[in-house]
Amino acid sequence: MCVPRTRPPYPEDFRREAVELVRAGRSIADVAKALGVSAQTLRNWSKRIDVDAGRREGLLSSDDKEEPTQLRRRVRVLEQEREILKKAAAFFARESDTR
Repeated sequence: MCVPRTRPPYPEDFRREAVELVRAGRSIADVAKALGVSAQTLRNWSKRIDVDAGRREGLLSSDDKEEPTQLRRRVRVLEQEREILKKAAAFFARESDTR
């Protein structure tokens, strides 16, 4: 069984500069080959930068994609806090009944 190699994500500055090279007139294939990334990766970066800048519609921006994750995390914390408060209330109710 062969597991494909993975690379850490490219820094945002690297991605932005690569897209700027394409927008300056160089071909996607040329820039991709020079930087050692695939042409499709470069196209994806370009599309994502356009969406985040508001120049392209129909896709979610990075902020819009991140918001549900943050909200789920916040809900999980609030549910844990609520459970703790319920247990504390039950404990103090038992405590007051014994007096």
